[in-house]
Amino acid sequence: MKHLKHILIIVALLATSMLAGAQNRQEAPGRSQPNKFAIKKVDFDHVREVTMNPNNAYFYPKLLKAYNSNDTTLSIEAWRNFYYGYTFQEDYNPFRESIYSNVVEQLYYKQPHSRAECDSIEKYAELSLNDNMFDMNQMNFYIYVLKEKKKHARAAVCQYRLDRLIAAIMSSGKGTKEEPWVVITPEHEYNIINFLGFVATEHETLDGGIDYIKVQPVAGKSAEGFYFDISRMMQVAALKFPDI
Repeated sequence: MKHLKHILIIVALLATSMLAGAQNRQEAPGRSQPNKFAIKKVDFDHVREVTMNPNNAYFYPKLLKAYNSNDTTLSIEAWRNFYYGYTFQEDYNPFRESIYSNVVEQLYYKQPHSRAECDSIEKYAELSLNDNMFDMNQMNFYIYVLKEKKKHARAAVCQYRLDRLIAAIMSSGKGTKEEPWVVITPEHEYNIINFLGFVATEHETLDGGIDYIKVQPVAGKSAEGFYFDISRMMQVAALKFPDI
């Protein structure tokens, strides 16, 4: 378990570096603006029950089919079960990273882009998302390039997905020690912080599967840092990667 925590910290530091670089260049592409939803604590036992029951409306294959068909009628509860229910799927890996993601990042930060470069960003971002559908960085890159290529309908679909994923996470808590946000991959901690307009400066793993991330001061905002619950991802990682 200590090794897992070390891996989480390394991933977190890499994410901090990448997002800080993005902040220095420009605002994150396609910054989402999800609606406000009521806060509801994540009950993973309930999530497992409904997402693994073929007779339930939240049966995971049904949610995945709705996601892939760009269904815009799904409730926030459906999105919550879709996001957190992924941790009960066989291919869930909290450290999952597509082999194509680095290609997209290298291309994106070479702005401005030629038509050929936009084509490459679109191609590899799409391949990355096919391999890791919850990679919010790749979703941002994909939204950016679709807008650049004036494919506004497709950009809107991806923006909608990103909005709802962020809303699902933010509906899980308040980012406080008492009510932390629950995430299923380390990168999502930094996606949320970036969405809120902050830049992470320090990462600390606390007892009980809680991460605390300090942020740079922002004028008009009093937050010094935010808390995230990573206990579920660590539990799965310990089971799937016992030798780490």
